[in-house]
Amino acid sequence: MASSILRRNLASVRGLSRSTQSLLLFPSPGLLADPLACLGLNLDFTCGVNYGRRLASSCTSAKLDLTDLTRPHSWYPNARRKKRKVYVHVGPTNSGKTYHALKQLESSASGVYCGPLRLLAWEVAKRLNKANILCDLITGQEREELDGAHHKAVTVEMADVMCEYQCAVIDEIQMIGCKTRGFSFTRALLGISADELHLCGDPAAVPLIEEILKVTGDIIKVQHYERLSPLTPLNVPLGSFSNIDRGDCIVTFSRQEIYKLKRKIESGGNHLCSVVYGSLPPETRTRQATMFNDESSEFDVLVASDAIGMGLNLNISRIIFSTLKKFDGVSIRDLTVPEIKQIAGRAGRYGSKFSSGEVTCIDPEDLPLLHSSLQSPSPVLERAGLFPTYDLLLLYSRLQSTTGFQSILENFLEQAKLSPHYFIADCEAMLKVAGVIDELPLTLQDKYLFCISPVDMDDDISAQGLIQFAETFAKKGIVRLKEIFTPGTLQVPKTQNALKELESVHKVLDLYVWLSFRMEESFPDRELASSQRAICSLLIEEFLERLGWQKPRPRKLSAHSLMKSIPASGFREHL
Repeated sequence: MASSILRRNLASVRGLSRSTQSLLLFPSPGLLADPLACLGLNLDFTCGVNYGRRLASSCTSAKLDLTDLTRPHSWYPNARRKKRKVYVHVGPTNSGKTYHALKQLESSASGVYCGPLRLLAWEVAKRLNKANILCDLITGQEREELDGAHHKAVTVEMADVMCEYQCAVIDEIQMIGCKTRGFSFTRALLGISADELHLCGDPAAVPLIEEILKVTGDIIKVQHYERLSPLTPLNVPLGSFSNIDRGDCIVTFSRQEIYKLKRKIESGGNHLCSVVYGSLPPETRTRQATMFNDESSEFDVLVASDAIGMGLNLNISRIIFSTLKKFDGVSIRDLTVPEIKQIAGRAGRYGSKFSSGEVTCIDPEDLPLLHSSLQSPSPVLERAGLFPTYDLLLLYSRLQSTTGFQSILENFLEQAKLSPHYFIADCEAMLKVAGVIDELPLTLQDKYLFCISPVDMDDDISAQGLIQFAETFAKKGIVRLKEIFTPGTLQVPKTQNALKELESVHKVLDLYVWLSFRMEESFPDRELASSQRAICSLLIEEFLERLGWQKPRPRKLSAHSLMKSIPASGFREHL
């Protein structure tokens, strides 16, 4: 196998500006790679400096309705030139549907895997390379390419709709109905130019997929799969915590509750617990899962959030729901049928030590909802997500009296016209960012990039990191990491508050890496940010392994300790 060599092919885009090159090479959700065929513009995006002029003149002369999004299939002429064979692999968790799709990918001369998580892209790239099938790994924060590779494993937002493939796989296709990320799955479904397109997911997505693809001319074949290992819903709750056993996974939906349950289980002296939840770095989640799966490890119980629903291979004997309610960012609600089935289905992984699975609850009052949900089909999806491309927003902005991205986006979404099978993605997070950076002297393209960046605006440290990056970029044109972060000062956290803050620091470093792939000259310290991000993950892991089960001291991390890790004044205000 050829050695891994990072490479960047700029040959086809040398006529463009640096910032436009970065957008082409590292496309963001819905960005640039979607030609405006719906507007009668069949553009070649490697055409060089005439690109902007052609867009402007076409818009002016044709007087097109830029808010008409009723024919999204026509945005992708490359895919429409093919009569694609679309295989829809549907079934419950642990049914082998993705396995069969990946076997087709492996046997193809060229192909791409599109997954919802970096963890899944990592896993597929590792699998193909281990089978001596050279496979690139491309996510928003990584780009590892191998000389001679004809396969790619990518996060769905990074799917290249300009490339030709023999085979493509889109995993968890039911996420086409996700209110925030569904548009990326729609883009991949309509836009990937492949002879064979394999879709894996819940049967609830099938009618919508068939409806959407009626106008494409694609040939569709649906393949149903049954679960490979039995899953038994128990008729009795857990009862005493002394009934916790090796291989159990207790599921709850708040970070605080995860650590509360971890301490309660470990205080019994019989088990140590690995933990998995969404705000843990992906690398840490993987290592926690590895410890739990290792039969020789002392960490024989898992306490987790719904982050275990996809992306990790886990040898779970029994899923135990601590509650069937969760806070969804707006209100506390019951889990949906798909959520319960996705999580419960993680018990009894085929081919593992626990080849049959069980599922129960801590609260006996939750058992009826658990049983009824497992016996019910998931509600059929009715609409798929859409979002306007940067190109459309750029043209639309020239018809507006404002230069504020927030106003431009809000006006566009107000006027957008959709067919009955689509909805506009929820862009509340994007509008939050726009509201903060609109006053900065940035181009629309720069504002767009900051707005679609992976920032958690509900996390004070993460939000302040983005603000400081944007302000420094607007002022100096270059953002050096050392201006806001002192390498070599991170330490193992000793309290849960300190752990949470270190997780936030990881998010800021992750954001810097993401921006560096799109504005390389302005964010030049990618290697430093990546190494410090890796250190964050290791320190978090060290806390979870050595100190995680100790009762944390009630005091908060001292301001002095915080400032040593994050010394910038902009961050201090939010700590």
